[in-house]
Amino acid sequence: MSHLMNTYARLPVAFTHGQGSRVTDSEGRSYLDALSGIAVNTLGHNHPALVAAIAGQAARLLHTSNLYRIPAAEELSDRLAALSGMDEVFFGNSGAEANEAAIKLARFYGHQRNIDSANIIVMEHSFHGRTLATLSATGNRKTQAGFEPLVSGFVRVPFNDLAAIRAVGEHNHNVVAVMLEVLQGEGGIHLADPDYLHGLRALCDERGWLLICDEVQCGIGRTGKWFGYQHAGILPDVVTLAKGLGGGVPIGACLASGRAAGLFGPGNHGSTFGGNPLACSAALAVLDTVAKAGLLEHTVAVGQMIREGLRSELAGAKGIVDIRGRGLMIGIELDRPCGVLVQRGLDAGLLINVTADKVVRLLPALNFSVEEGRELVVRLAALIRDFLAAKD
Repeated sequence: MSHLMNTYARLPVAFTHGQGSRVTDSEGRSYLDALSGIAVNTLGHNHPALVAAIAGQAARLLHTSNLYRIPAAEELSDRLAALSGMDEVFFGNSGAEANEAAIKLARFYGHQRNIDSANIIVMEHSFHGRTLATLSATGNRKTQAGFEPLVSGFVRVPFNDLAAIRAVGEHNHNVVAVMLEVLQGEGGIHLADPDYLHGLRALCDERGWLLICDEVQCGIGRTGKWFGYQHAGILPDVVTLAKGLGGGVPIGACLASGRAAGLFGPGNHGSTFGGNPLACSAALAVLDTVAKAGLLEHTVAVGQMIREGLRSELAGAKGIVDIRGRGLMIGIELDRPCGVLVQRGLDAGLLINVTADKVVRLLPALNFSVEEGRELVVRLAALIRDFLAAKD
């Protein structure tokens, strides 16, 4: 019996190895991976470029600490700044750490403006992490229950509702930032409208607030652009990354620009492992491969094919509410809880996920092939049809 703390309802399977978007369990059974470690394995499994980068760096140097210069971190920060339009980067180890850095940065910004009780506007149905501050920013009461008192300073509004944000600003003069996912993942694959993002950028400029975009799940090419906010043609003040950045090696990043840049100095924030040579070498390999292999364009094409294929296969099926997403971040919303589909998918050799109780979530690797996309459509549609028919 394992001594692991019981923090996950783990499925009864253990994987031993993988290749591309196929993984094999300890019994020798193969599965099509349409989840990629919850948007982490950007290049799938056992990608030669990523393996070589990790092995090569591991043979040279794993860790030195941020007491010294780390050339790989400097190079990665330059690459991310060039791709994002941002000015500076802080490295941590996870999305929660990246969002913690963003929250601290916003509060620090507020204090520079003589706002001692800084407030951040956050969204309903959001997910920003499980540390106390990021949990408090998260818009899911179920994940917060039992961890009170939560961190104060967060004001919650409906997603995609600019008027609600403007209304908060009219009476709350302690607001210093707005924080949102431009494509909500855990909340059920909900996209921010471009007009909303444009209005939000303008409102933040008008009020002197920071615009913080949490791109932990939708960043690094998953939507078909390097960053989700680029679809709207805006530039945030703060961007957070993790998941797909390291292709499976833990790394998080908080990027700042404009009025958010240059705020932190030595001693204001830190991370023992953040930006270590191994993680940064892995991330550089991911960025190189995505760019050289044309995976942004590929993600757009395969994602569109999967969504259209599912709409065709599931046309007329009672219980389908919506099929939505962008790139390879796809949600199929049903009219009833469908968590049992995760186990049924596993039984059928398919790795999928259900979020927000009723949304089947697909997050394949960015190099998921057209053939794998077609296979996913046929196999998943059959599972969903059978599930809906059994419930009628």
